[in-house]
Amino acid sequence: MGGHHHHFDGNRDGNKKGLMIALFITAGIMVLEFVGGLVTNSLALLSDSGHMLSDASALALSLVAFWFAARPASPNKTYGFYRFEILAALFNGVTLFVIAGFIMWEAYRRFFAPPEVSSLSMLLIASVGLVANLLSALALMRKGDVKNNLNLRSAYLHVLGDALGSVGAIVAGIVMLLFGWYVADPIISVLVSLLILRSAWSVIKHTVHILMEGTPATIDQSAVKSALTGIRDVLDVHDLHIWTITSGLDSLSCHLLVRDEADQQSVLQQAIRTIEEKFKIQHATIQIETSEIRHTELKV
Repeated sequence: MGGHHHHFDGNRDGNKKGLMIALFITAGIMVLEFVGGLVTNSLALLSDSGHMLSDASALALSLVAFWFAARPASPNKTYGFYRFEILAALFNGVTLFVIAGFIMWEAYRRFFAPPEVSSLSMLLIASVGLVANLLSALALMRKGDVKNNLNLRSAYLHVLGDALGSVGAIVAGIVMLLFGWYVADPIISVLVSLLILRSAWSVIKHTVHILMEGTPATIDQSAVKSALTGIRDVLDVHDLHIWTITSGLDSLSCHLLVRDEADQQSVLQQAIRTIEEKFKIQHATIQIETSEIRHTELKV
């Protein structure tokens, strides 16, 4: 049982390391672009440093969430502060929506009267930004669990969104440099925004599902029910609830109706083992009932 928790905590340490590296790279490039913008009087550099600031804020928030989640449970917060990670992921998902909205609005304004852009400067800036964002994304992928941890994934999508923006800017810069076709800038911005929106919607949908105490996507409730019903002397499984506390930490509670003559402790031990081995859920609360035990019908 302890081994699973070590693996869970190990993942969290890796997630924190990845975030710290990504935050360091992003903040460094942000300062470099801000100073460079002031020295060269480049608005493109200053605006890109502003974009980097939003990414650095998202990474910092995710990092704070991991530290916050490590705080021990208290009589007031019996599950601890793990949910703070989910709230941080939701906030990051919403800010991705807002950023994409701003980009699309600016693109709409520029579409009808595209301003002249200093294409070569834009290419150089975008290339520096792309390298920085790819290094940040690589740090998050190598050190952390961007697939299963929602908090880390939301931060990773911020970095990836910026990298996509840099790729778009490079493509637009080349088109404008070769053909002077300045409308390429808003067109590519819209395409990048749509990709960002798709990723942001995925994060928001997952976080809301967790906050609504939804069954984890990796677990089939009917399969859990049939596995428990399959245990000898179990007559019925009811009031079955499965939910996620935070990414990688699921919980279950249920009532098992068993035969009156059954060895209740043996049935309970078998149920605990089944839930842990088949569905990787360790935080299980199981109530054993016989024909003599009755409680009022529960609302959920």
